[in-house]
Amino acid sequence: MIHIKTDIETGSVTSEDGTTIGFRRLGHGPGVVIVHGAMESSTSHLDLACALADTFTVYLPDRRGRGSSGPFGANYGAQREVEDIAALLAKTGARQVFGVSSGALITLRSALTLPTIERAAIFEPPLIVNGSITTDFLSRYDREIAEGRTAAALITGMKGAQLGPRFLNAVPRPLLALMTNALMSSQDKKSDRDTVTMRQLAPTLHYDFHLVREMAESVSGFRDLESDVLLLGGSKSPAYLKTALDALQRTLPRAKRVEFPGLDHSATGNTAERGKPETVAQALRDFFA
Repeated sequence: MIHIKTDIETGSVTSEDGTTIGFRRLGHGPGVVIVHGAMESSTSHLDLACALADTFTVYLPDRRGRGSSGPFGANYGAQREVEDIAALLAKTGARQVFGVSSGALITLRSALTLPTIERAAIFEPPLIVNGSITTDFLSRYDREIAEGRTAAALITGMKGAQLGPRFLNAVPRPLLALMTNALMSSQDKKSDRDTVTMRQLAPTLHYDFHLVREMAESVSGFRDLESDVLLLGGSKSPAYLKTALDALQRTLPRAKRVEFPGLDHSATGNTAERGKPETVAQALRDFFA
């Protein structure tokens, strides 16, 4: 259970293509936008936002296709996500952005093209460097989603992205499917109107994987990024995520790197989801202050 320490307001902006982008707002001070990753929504970093709310006004958008925001729409790609961030920055006056995973890819692209972003913090972007990971599993994932096999698709996505506890690699897929179905059913029963469930989020993975493919092997394109950038990652995260951070550290002209000992790709999330929001918040507070 998340214990909210401050009042939360909701709002929305209209992106360039007419899509509504909903967001949550809490705290007081300079604006910081948190861009969530795959299988997440605006509620996925509430604990982190609460940890920052004494110093910053934190904006938590639902990326398009999720929660209170509109559909992915035609011609979906990184540019659409950048337009969504641009609309939010224009309305709120925020100048600092924190992106998580696929949200970090969006934040990188936004910081490269939107001069209003003064500082960008980046947590483990799945940026493919020299073939560091393959997305060949996407065709299997898409087929399983089309067949209504949501649990199987989620397993394919988790294994393809090399996420989840390592012991799961030894568990037979049929048993993993049973476990995943049970988890989704339990969440469905407990969810309220603000919950964006695993079952609802499962089809959105296609679009996150699309971003990964679109931005693969593009690290050299960020040489001209002029914003101050904080690169964040966990010591226990998959090797390809560390490879991406290594490459960005060599490429970006104004980058600083922090690694969280003993943490993994879940570090930024809510405490109930194995996150360590207070640890991440301290690094962000030092950077954005």
